[in-house]
Amino acid sequence: MKAASFLSTLPCVPPPIILGSGSATRKAILTELGLSFTVVKPDIDEKAIRRPKPADLVLALGRAKAEALLEREELGDAWLLTCDQVVVWEGQILEKPADEAECRAFIDGYGRAPCGTVGSVVVTDVKTRQQWHAVDTTKVTFDPIPQASVDALIAEGECFYCAGGLMVEHPLVAPHIRSLEGGQDAVMGLSKATVESLLREAALDRTNPNYSNSKC
Repeated sequence: MKAASFLSTLPCVPPPIILGSGSATRKAILTELGLSFTVVKPDIDEKAIRRPKPADLVLALGRAKAEALLEREELGDAWLLTCDQVVVWEGQILEKPADEAECRAFIDGYGRAPCGTVGSVVVTDVKTRQQWHAVDTTKVTFDPIPQASVDALIAEGECFYCAGGLMVEHPLVAPHIRSLEGGQDAVMGLSKATVESLLREAALDRTNPNYSNSKC
């Protein structure tokens, strides 16, 4: 479904959308969907939130980011979109690399065993505080990534801002992907299909006669 037709088929004119993330990739994905939005970055201590299961962890972090913004900002009538993602490799949860050694270990490991991503998307109606959420999973199998490519990725530095240092869209990485299950946009941090589905759910809720101060 094209972005324009997606917006036109919502059962309610959507309020402003606020993206609770500073991720350039997520901003690009929302722009590709044809959505207008503003960015307000949440400030939370992600390391203080721990869960043993990846899906539980990313969902808890997505909700915590929304809660932090609701407490800090006067957001008005809006839909707040928050997200989180981790990489899972051989049963380990990998977050953003802490340093060069960890980043190298992450990237080198992908050539030895498949990795996957687990990512949450949380939509919060600021007026009612109602939330809709989903968790997307993917699996990526790589051929060994040449050391020269790893060196270049480290020197460039963007991999330090990605869960697991994983950048499937990068031209130094993409040629070494053997298979990808679950969608490249989900691997990159935000599934377009999931965003569309959750925003549609939020719009349907606004058509409910019991919705407070409904504008639909």
